[in-house]
Amino acid sequence: MKKIKINFILLFLFAVVSFSFAQKQNRELRAVWIASVLNIDWPSRSGLSSDRQKEEFITILDNVEKWNMNAIIIQVKPTADALYKSKLSPWSKYLTGKQGGDPGYDPLEFIIEEAHKRNIEVHAWFNPYRLTLGSANWETLSPDNIAFKHRDWVVKYGNQLLLNPGIPEVTDYVVDGIMEVVKNYKVDGIHLDDYFYPYKIGTLEYPDYKEYAKYGITYASKEDWRRANINNLVKKLHDKIKAENKNLEFGISPFGVWRNKKTDPRGSETRALQNYDDLYADVLYWMEKGWIDYVAPQLYWHRGNSSADYTTLVEWWNEAAKNNNTDLYIGLGVYRVKNWKLENELIEQINMNKEFSSIKGNIFFSYKSLLENPKDIINQLTSGPFSEKVNSKLVK
Repeated sequence: MKKIKINFILLFLFAVVSFSFAQKQNRELRAVWIASVLNIDWPSRSGLSSDRQKEEFITILDNVEKWNMNAIIIQVKPTADALYKSKLSPWSKYLTGKQGGDPGYDPLEFIIEEAHKRNIEVHAWFNPYRLTLGSANWETLSPDNIAFKHRDWVVKYGNQLLLNPGIPEVTDYVVDGIMEVVKNYKVDGIHLDDYFYPYKIGTLEYPDYKEYAKYGITYASKEDWRRANINNLVKKLHDKIKAENKNLEFGISPFGVWRNKKTDPRGSETRALQNYDDLYADVLYWMEKGWIDYVAPQLYWHRGNSSADYTTLVEWWNEAAKNNNTDLYIGLGVYRVKNWKLENELIEQINMNKEFSSIKGNIFFSYKSLLENPKDIINQLTSGPFSEKVNSKLVK
């Protein structure tokens, strides 16, 4: 009788473990980026009433649910301004039309509450260094913007104002700003995109000579020093986030090419801009160090692209994610669908992704592009790879 009981207990434990493992294996991220910068996705324009903004976002969530998706990645800090109550950043101008203008409610709090009612995950998306976009006009900034408090932190590069990653205090400010959200909001993830050092403008040199002379002299090159600055940001964020909440996901969505094989034998068979060399973002290093929970490379090209073939890059990232604990999601460029020759190119990409063991889901850029429904993509999704719902991690 005792032996029967032991066997029963062992069988029960095996069933529980197997079920839990199956649940984890079957969990697929289906997310959409919602950009607030330039009012790309939400709010549809600045200056809308709080009620109208709320109505628009409820429509977004209803659509996300209808499309059988389970997560949103909402841009909460587009240009050193916030879509949440912050002691470090002014309210975003994309809410009211003027940076610092109080929208009359807390957008992030509202978004989390409404999304969680639908079991939709909310990942808070930050742009760490951007102060302005498309203009270097200081008058667009609120008087309490960090740029006015620390003018020496600001760099003008092209027609844009940015915080300088080479200044240690800037790193601390960026981390503190993100930790405000980690500590005060029930978000399901913290998300950075591809904007670290800015995309290069021709031969225009990024003006950080003084900072390099002051802080980077021990490095072999200015490039190594710049990469170290970004590495430091990522590590600090990881350590702080996990100290506060070890279960909170920290992910980054970089440009789709780490390095070209011509530059580095470990790179991909591509001829494109490179994270490592152009944006000073050594994504592979972060994955190897375990500093990020997930990586979502932006693979916005079609299969057969001569410079950056989708299939080549999916295979490369799948291999890169195999030997570490970093989950791999693929960033898909819905905004390019209308220009692709094949009607079902995006669907074929999603189907292809399912063939790779490291890939755990997809993120679509962006909501507005999905809503425009190029090539009847919504019907293709909901009658194809997204024909059935997949629970988010909120559903236990």
